[in-house]
Amino acid sequence: MSDSATTPGDGLAPIIYTPRSTDAPRRARALMIQGTSSDVGKSMLVAGLCRAFTRRGLVVRPFKAQNMSNNAAVVPDADAPPEADGTPARGEIGRAQALQARACKVAPSIHMNPVLLKPQTNIGSQVVLRGRVLGNCPARTYHRMRKGLMPPIMDSFERLAAEADLVIVEGAGSGAEIYLRASDITNMHLAERLGLPVVVLGDLDRGGTMAALVGTHALLDEADRARVVGYIVNKFRGDFSLFEPACGTITAMTNWPFLGVVRWFEEADRLPAEDSLALERPATGVGSGLKVAVPRLSRVANFDDLDPLAAEPGVDLRWVSPGHPIPADTDVVVLPGSKTTRADLDVLRQQGWDVDILAHVRHGGRVVGLCAGFQMLGRVVRDPAGIEGPAGETPGLGLLDIETEIGGDKRLVEIDRLDRNSGRRVTGYEMHMGRTTGPGLERPWMMLDAGDGSAPRAEGAVSADGRVTGSYIHGLFGSDGFRSAWLERVGAQASALDFEARTEAALEALADHVEANLDLDALLALAR
Repeated sequence: MSDSATTPGDGLAPIIYTPRSTDAPRRARALMIQGTSSDVGKSMLVAGLCRAFTRRGLVVRPFKAQNMSNNAAVVPDADAPPEADGTPARGEIGRAQALQARACKVAPSIHMNPVLLKPQTNIGSQVVLRGRVLGNCPARTYHRMRKGLMPPIMDSFERLAAEADLVIVEGAGSGAEIYLRASDITNMHLAERLGLPVVVLGDLDRGGTMAALVGTHALLDEADRARVVGYIVNKFRGDFSLFEPACGTITAMTNWPFLGVVRWFEEADRLPAEDSLALERPATGVGSGLKVAVPRLSRVANFDDLDPLAAEPGVDLRWVSPGHPIPADTDVVVLPGSKTTRADLDVLRQQGWDVDILAHVRHGGRVVGLCAGFQMLGRVVRDPAGIEGPAGETPGLGLLDIETEIGGDKRLVEIDRLDRNSGRRVTGYEMHMGRTTGPGLERPWMMLDAGDGSAPRAEGAVSADGRVTGSYIHGLFGSDGFRSAWLERVGAQASALDFEARTEAALEALADHVEANLDLDALLALAR
């Protein structure tokens, strides 16, 4: 098996991938869901279709060629050799595709999302190819290198298609951005290369659906228009008969068949959102009791870490938007993950949140830091190589006696161990490039026992008074027993919430919803 490589330049690692070693023909039919814009509900609809078709006995796989999100999941990388310690290699993909894999009742794969962009600045991102970091680059550089990404993207698709009956492909943003058509790797150019039929999804909740769908048709050339096999109206509330004449007009002006309306799914908030656009909506916390405040950082990452806490009836969790202080009656401040630790430390100070947090601690409040939030709690964060931005160092909040240096290979580790300190099982994952040292680590938050007779591994740190804690583990609060023990320790009422069962029930409800709203036999017939 030979490797293929191209060189993107600008200091990025070469694009290296291992092509499929078999010439087995494509087994699967495929259908692509494109949107009239971002956040129209593509990811959730794909998840619902994945579960609905899986329940019908089909082998289904999700695929999104390129995702832009700082919400990522650690997944197995069967193509890479084991790590130096013998553990299986790991990569990362968008969490939306990990959820879609769960909807298909299969393990997630690096091939389900071969290109992941993790925004670090307003004009640049970290580029992850098939689970591994290529490097950081500005948007203009990435625009030039995208053609070199098409071969591994197509190879990843063919791998999934060889093992499945149906591949449901998710586009990105809008498929009508024709100024990007020549270098497109995720919408109409990909549909052309792979011979994919396209369904266009419009969002009635945001308004302008007729203009968005007709405008999409107007912008596409004749060949791309012909790839569209129909359109779906999403997120509808109210009496659909009032909108029905609009569908007649859309169909008359586009010649695209109307494939159905998906009504508003009330349990959408029980499934993780793909990107931080979801945090811009008004808070919908239903809990009461322990008041948890989470500053909304500029490059917040893996913010679904907080979903299990928000789901607790004894917790009132609120995201604090820029321009607003951390409420004085807060019990616990949680600093979430971030793609750019030093830049978001600057944001904390610009917003005055650092003053709020230090006052909160002086008055006996608690603080929890997760991953980058953990790094922020230390004395200093250094980035000598300029991995996350300009090289330099930034003072931390000084609440833990630790310091962090950004560098080295990204650590991608799945966690499933017994925490001896709490006596509870901890599951989650690590995903970071920083290395943390200092006397504060001598008071670890957790002692993780692998159960194989080896010495437990110290994880995280706790302040001398026990009120400030931090850890690199994402998904920590998704461990029901650990979350309950933590809530009791901070004086809150723990519930019997089974968070995994709650997520699974939401996926089943989503599949029921899709079944009730769409003609799945007709959609399957359109796939080819």
